[in-house]
Amino acid sequence: MSATPARPTVAVIGLGYVGLPLCLAFAEHDADVCGIDTDPEKPRLLAAGDSYIKHIPAARVAAAVTSKRFRATIDFSAIRDVESVLICVPTPLTVNRVPDLSYVESTARSIAPHLRRGQLVVLESTTYPGTTDEVVREILESGSGLKAGTDFHLAFSPEREDPGNPTALHDIPKVVGGLTPTCLDKAAALYGQIVKQVVPVSSCRAAEATKLLENIFRSVNIALVNELKLIYAKMDIDIWEVIRAASTKPFGFMPFYPGPGLGGHCIPIDPFYLTWKALEYGMRTRLIELAGEINTAMPQYVVGRVVDALNDAGKPLKGARVLILGLAYKPNVDDDRESPTYEIMELLEARGATVAYNDPHVPMIRPGRSHHHVAGRESQPITADYDVLVLCTHHREYGEFDFASLGVPLVDCRNAATKRPSRYYPA
Repeated sequence: MSATPARPTVAVIGLGYVGLPLCLAFAEHDADVCGIDTDPEKPRLLAAGDSYIKHIPAARVAAAVTSKRFRATIDFSAIRDVESVLICVPTPLTVNRVPDLSYVESTARSIAPHLRRGQLVVLESTTYPGTTDEVVREILESGSGLKAGTDFHLAFSPEREDPGNPTALHDIPKVVGGLTPTCLDKAAALYGQIVKQVVPVSSCRAAEATKLLENIFRSVNIALVNELKLIYAKMDIDIWEVIRAASTKPFGFMPFYPGPGLGGHCIPIDPFYLTWKALEYGMRTRLIELAGEINTAMPQYVVGRVVDALNDAGKPLKGARVLILGLAYKPNVDDDRESPTYEIMELLEARGATVAYNDPHVPMIRPGRSHHHVAGRESQPITADYDVLVLCTHHREYGEFDFASLGVPLVDCRNAATKRPSRYYPA
């Protein structure tokens, strides 16, 4: 009689929007999972069966904890007890739009003293090609005395987490690239336990480049429709009507939608990782850079539409009372990372407006890596006490709200309002 295979043991470093779902997925597939985060509040909440991410039910966390399949800690020495270590930490840009690998580098330095022979280390954080087999590899090897590809296994597998998307992690194909064929096999076997399809590629660099392509594709196409929005507005053509009509073509067209700018943890940031790395090879990413210029200029356009709305009412922007609708970067979630709404708020306040916000999914602005000065502000009700409303995020609640009854001008960046006031300004 054959022995029962031992359960996989996994450590996931970084318990945010990527790491926590990954922990739960492994725990629910009968692995023993240790989540590690430098923020002591997260392990405390998770141990109590609570969730700090709105679209992840607390009941799911509690079930994983109760089953003894999942625990969380701030202690990196827990790495010694697992077979696989998955890195899910932020990869932002600096103020100069240069890749900031400080989270990845510090995590690798924290792993290295506890690394042992035979373990698998996988980076999931989005980054430029070469990060895994250059930066992470060097830190792990120098800090552990072990050799990647010989003493331990090293791979890259880009996260494809999409907050609010009902598609289960199990149903999203997982791209995997390894430092060596054996590294690839180990990583593919690990992820094969939680996803239906593993997509192996030839190297860590190919996997890193895959993730960048996915997000550059979206950034460039969003820039295209943002630019068309400005042009068609001058021609008195409704861009939303045009997109709906074009979407009826059953081949060769994929709809993208304009907005007040880019938000989220990927699209505003990831393309510039390639832009920076390409310079090392004497190459310019002109289309990527142009798309970035168009998308980052959209908040200025929104402010211009706010000025138009106020001018029509005979009011200046200075001293105007403005209510922003939606802080989250996408609808029906609480994820406000890199939200263009913050830029719009700053631009309006810099010109003398008094700005409040409403978001049913973000009751209070949490401290983050940017926009520290607005942390602690609370969501305000939608009333007629404002000079203008600015709809930035197409939450379900706004589509159902009766803006017509308020009689307040509405600047709508998402074509979201159905019950529109007489003074309605598409943006």
